[in-house]
Amino acid sequence: MDHSEQNSPAAIEVPSKKKRRFGKALLNIAILAAVFWLGLSIGTGALQISTNSPIGSNQGLPADLDYSEVERVYDLLRENYDGELSVEQLLAGLKGGLVEASGDAYTEFLTAEEADEFNKQLSGTFSGIGAELGKDEDGNLIIVAPIDGFPADKAGLRSRDVILLVDDTNASGMSIQEAVSRIRGKSGSDVKLTVLRNDTERLEFTITRANITVPSVDSEILDGNVGYLEITQFWTDTDRLAREAVREFQQAGVKKVILDLRGNPGGSLDAAVDVASIWLPSGKTVLEERRDGKTIQVYKAAGNALLEGVDTIVLIDEGSASASEIVAGALKDNGAATLLGQRSYGKGSVQQIIPLRDGSELKVTIAKWYRPSGENIDEKGIAPDVSVEYTDDDFEADRDPQRDAALKRLR
Repeated sequence: MDHSEQNSPAAIEVPSKKKRRFGKALLNIAILAAVFWLGLSIGTGALQISTNSPIGSNQGLPADLDYSEVERVYDLLRENYDGELSVEQLLAGLKGGLVEASGDAYTEFLTAEEADEFNKQLSGTFSGIGAELGKDEDGNLIIVAPIDGFPADKAGLRSRDVILLVDDTNASGMSIQEAVSRIRGKSGSDVKLTVLRNDTERLEFTITRANITVPSVDSEILDGNVGYLEITQFWTDTDRLAREAVREFQQAGVKKVILDLRGNPGGSLDAAVDVASIWLPSGKTVLEERRDGKTIQVYKAAGNALLEGVDTIVLIDEGSASASEIVAGALKDNGAATLLGQRSYGKGSVQQIIPLRDGSELKVTIAKWYRPSGENIDEKGIAPDVSVEYTDDDFEADRDPQRDAALKRLR
C-alpha cells in the first residue's frame, strides 16, 4: 500500500532529526511500482504472502494455452541465435513475459534469486544505493525517495528524479526488475545514474553501493511532551517496534504525537493494520478489499489501542505510499488524526506473493483496497487536511517546515 505540507518554520526551533530523505516533494505519482529499495526492496504495496491465490474474473480464459507458436519461436531462436542461451534463462524469460503481459506494474515474476533477495528485504537489510524505485504515470523509471544518510541520499538524488541511464544503458522501457538488477551490486562498487530533474535539468550521479540496514521505526520526544514516531517502511517487526516506542512515550508523559510517514513506500498489509490499531479501538475499520467490485475482506483494528484519543498529526507526502496510505486514511477517516503535508502517492491495490516450486515467486495484484470512507486512492492519493510544502530551499537549508508546522499545531 502506499503512502507533506506548507508553512514557514518561522521562529520555531525544532532540531532537524535528519535531513529529509528528499528535497522538494514533487511527486504526483500514479504508479508506485513494486517499490524497490534500489538494491533491492520490492515494495510492496499492500503485500500479502500466501500459497493460495483468490479466484478472480479471468475464469473465462482456457485452462491451458496453445504453446505451438511459442515452441516455434523457441526452435527458431535455438537454431539461429548467435550467442549462448540456457534453459533456465529461457524459462525465466518465458514466465516473466507471461506475467508482464498483464500490463500491471505491480504484477511480477521473481526468479529464485530475486525472490530470496526480496524476502531479505522484509527484514530491512539489503545491499544497494538506498533508494526506492518506481514508475510514474507515463511509465518512466523514477526515484520515489532516497533513504536518509545512505548513498543515494548523500549523492543528491531526489524524489521524482526520472532515470534516463543506468551506467550507459538507456532506461527507457526498462522494467523495474531489470533496473534493479543493474543498479544493485556488491558493496563498494559504483553505479552511474543519469536523471532528469523537474523535466529540465539533466544530472549525472556516480554512487558507491553499500550494505544497508534500515530500522523501520525511529522515535524521539519533542518539547518534553510530544512524541515523534517515524515509520520508514512496514516490515514484519514494525508494529512491535512502534509499540515499544509508544510505551516509552507513555512512561515519559507524552500527551501528543506526530506520526511521520513521509517517504514511506509501504510494505506488509498486516503491519499497516497492526500499526493503525495503535490508535483505533477494536472493531474499527482500517480498510476493505474488493475484487471485481465485490468486498472480499474487511480489516478491522485488532485492539490494544495505546494511543486511542491522543491528539495526533500524521505527516504525509508524495513518497507516502501503499501501506502508509492505509494507515493515514484509516486514522483520518476514523477521526483519530489530522493529516499534514502534501498529497500522498496514490497506490490502491494489494499484491500477494505466491511461492513456486523452484524457489521463484509470483507477485500478483489480487484486489483493490478502499479507505473506511469507501474511497479507493489509486492514482489520486490522499490529500492532507493541512497543506505544507517542503521546498528545495528547505532541503538545502536542512529545514523541516512540515514537522515544524505539526509541532506548532500541537502546541
